[in-house]
Amino acid sequence: MASQTLFPDRLPTGEGILPSQEILHFVQTGIIGSTREIQEDQIQPASIDLRLSHEAYRVRASFLPGRSTTLLTKATDKGLLTATMDLSAPTLLEPHVVYIIPLMERLALPSDVYGIANPKSTTGRLDIFTRLITEHGDEFERVGKGYHGRLYVEVISQSFPILVQAGMTLNQLRFGRGKSVIADDAKLKQLDQDALLIDADETSGRFYIDRGLRITVDLEGNGSGIVAYQAKRSSPPIDLSKINHYDVADFWSPIYQNDKRQYILDPGEFYILASKQRVRVPADLAAEMLPYDLATQEFRVHYAGFFDPGFGYGRDGEIPGTRAVLEVRANEMPILLEDDQFVGRLNYYSMSAKPSKVYGGTIGSNYQQQGLALAKQFRRDQQDQSGLMRHSRSGFKGNADAISRPGEEIRPGGEADGEGEYPLPNVTFSDSGEKRISAED
Repeated sequence: MASQTLFPDRLPTGEGILPSQEILHFVQTGIIGSTREIQEDQIQPASIDLRLSHEAYRVRASFLPGRSTTLLTKATDKGLLTATMDLSAPTLLEPHVVYIIPLMERLALPSDVYGIANPKSTTGRLDIFTRLITEHGDEFERVGKGYHGRLYVEVISQSFPILVQAGMTLNQLRFGRGKSVIADDAKLKQLDQDALLIDADETSGRFYIDRGLRITVDLEGNGSGIVAYQAKRSSPPIDLSKINHYDVADFWSPIYQNDKRQYILDPGEFYILASKQRVRVPADLAAEMLPYDLATQEFRVHYAGFFDPGFGYGRDGEIPGTRAVLEVRANEMPILLEDDQFVGRLNYYSMSAKPSKVYGGTIGSNYQQQGLALAKQFRRDQQDQSGLMRHSRSGFKGNADAISRPGEEIRPGGEADGEGEYPLPNVTFSDSGEKRISAED
């Protein structure tokens, strides 16, 4: 790795989700290995991005992992394998087709460390379903304590044809030590007094703590005409390496605010919406979004449900909150969605130590201070941003994209994605006559 200046050697840390500096230590000591040198920008505040290797397997169906045989033996046995693909060059993955792709990274975990994976934010916003698989494991997305072996990812693009190449990252892995304890409601209420878990201005929805921070959906638009985007069924392929590139209209249908402030989700369709609340994750915590009711499964919210330390908060609370973008798919029946309706809970978890990196700022996160933001591949100047700040109890005004600390570049940021950046942020001045200019002007 080219530079280690962001990661002081202060190890090991205690119990909880492991921070960036301990993940770096895992790389330096071979606990995390790879067929190619691991880059510094793979390490996020509380996770590491996992890279696709040079080979992929197209299979007839998904299957449950198991302890009886290796993953590749199971994938290639009994007629499941239909093609072996070379990812050395950009390669098309078709929608609704199952692919198993070995990852460059491998693990030799200590006996007290486990892993949990999830899709990256951009992956979720493109409706790409991923699941991490280990050799002889019997659970998706989980790495058992002391695991030694290779890692694989199952990939199903559910809306768009996509172009991928070896070295790209679709999912990420975080590590934990000891029990994973969710902060209870009493602690969350105290945290809100100390650090403000949401920025509650007059446009934010209800603020309830009930088995976590309750998240509601925004169908009002907060001054913006567009309240959601629906994925189009027929579209050209998306090259995941292209940033701020594609015309939104070729891939998405905008959904506009209506007088009733409600919308019916059609079964099988994929939508991008935003939360009413501007949430904040202090730098010594991480958070995870869970559906409002795991039992009903009427619709799925937020594929990439992990929020890094500092999301909507920064290192020292200098950021006034960021809307959570909701990736939503209705399942078996049409669902009526109403403005400020409860759709999920944000659970908070303790870090084992405050990470040397925090989300946003100098690490180039894509979705810090977002409004209703599509994946980074789509042109941002064509998206109707609904993240404008007006009045807030944390005292910030204007568009939070324009907030930076002295000496820092003004840039948009990201949710759980540290790759790349958008070159043309919007800046809003909150005076008596609100004006919008772009960096282009």
